[in-house]
Amino acid sequence: MDRLSNTVRPYAWGSTTAIPELLGTAPTGEPQAEMWMGAHPGAPSRVDRGTGEQPLSAVIEAAPEAELGEAAVRKFGPRLPFLLKILAAGAPLSLQVHPDLARAKEGYAAEEARGVPLDAPHRNYKDANHKPELICALTPFEGLCGFRAPAESADTLAALEVDSLKPYVDLLHAHPEEAALREVLTAVLAADRAEMAGTVTAAAAAAERLGGAYAPYAGLAHHYPGDPGVIAAMLLNYVRLQPGEALFLGAGVPHAYLSGLGVEIMANSDNVLRCGLTPKHVDVPELLRIVRFEAGDPGVLRPEASSPDGEELYDTPIDEFRLSRHVLAEGAAPRTLPSATPQILLCTAGRVSVGGLTLAPGESAFVPAGESAQLSGTGTLFRATVVA
Repeated sequence: MDRLSNTVRPYAWGSTTAIPELLGTAPTGEPQAEMWMGAHPGAPSRVDRGTGEQPLSAVIEAAPEAELGEAAVRKFGPRLPFLLKILAAGAPLSLQVHPDLARAKEGYAAEEARGVPLDAPHRNYKDANHKPELICALTPFEGLCGFRAPAESADTLAALEVDSLKPYVDLLHAHPEEAALREVLTAVLAADRAEMAGTVTAAAAAAERLGGAYAPYAGLAHHYPGDPGVIAAMLLNYVRLQPGEALFLGAGVPHAYLSGLGVEIMANSDNVLRCGLTPKHVDVPELLRIVRFEAGDPGVLRPEASSPDGEELYDTPIDEFRLSRHVLAEGAAPRTLPSATPQILLCTAGRVSVGGLTLAPGESAFVPAGESAQLSGTGTLFRATVVA
């Protein structure tokens, strides 16, 4: 079992205070957006097994079956298939979608064949993997997730009383669900940027005036003035998670995180296609290939008891990751964790002992497959592993 030393990523949208407050450290004044836990090559965690710190990725590469277990290597290959994060959104992230596995493989191979550099700003596929993800709120957490019913979006746009939005309102009323959503998103993203900037400015002023359910869109326009993504966001479900609640985001589901602190877990991939709320590249034709134009409830998840000892599972339909939590009350009996698969353990409250390690909030440990771990103490511990 290894205590992890983790990297904090300073993306511009990150909160300056949320991660320091969790860790009990002084803010630096700079944004601290994500703390990564895992073996992703972009910022692998580090472990010290007596010879100095080394990347967890290198430890796994040296002995994949010993670290991950034979079953996990057989199913996912010789790498840790998930990345665990603490995410702290101080400003809205880009509106985005992720490809399914088949499209990720096709897109990656095509860009490799064309010789597009991995760090090129117009590159869509950084790897050949999909990126399903789960976000679990540690504080009240706001986001956008999946399309609303077209009629509901039409009412939202119509209430703004902006003349240049009326064609979108008509399209939302004139077509069946999938066609309506596709046509409006296409029209918004393909519109003349100068004309769209004027529309966004007028819509933002109306949203500011209306307040209430329109306040999030006024906030988006404040952060991204003139961005077509502000109008695209009005097609999506607004979600406010309470601590402990979660959202699962599968392939093709448009989404954006707006504010709050959460635990995020995902398949080990960098594949993101952006729809707006960003100065970065937006590839509209490729985006339209992978977006799922389906309206529906975003499906807020709540943890469900999955074992007699009190483990609570966030049930998701994929195998690359499995996220659960243990809420340990004072005086509770120790709990023994399963040991068949590799796992990362993250404390988010209190002090939890794991084997010979004591974890405080924001601290984490890697437990290789086959190594038993017993939990004790008082606090909250998230457990990330795989279904092998």
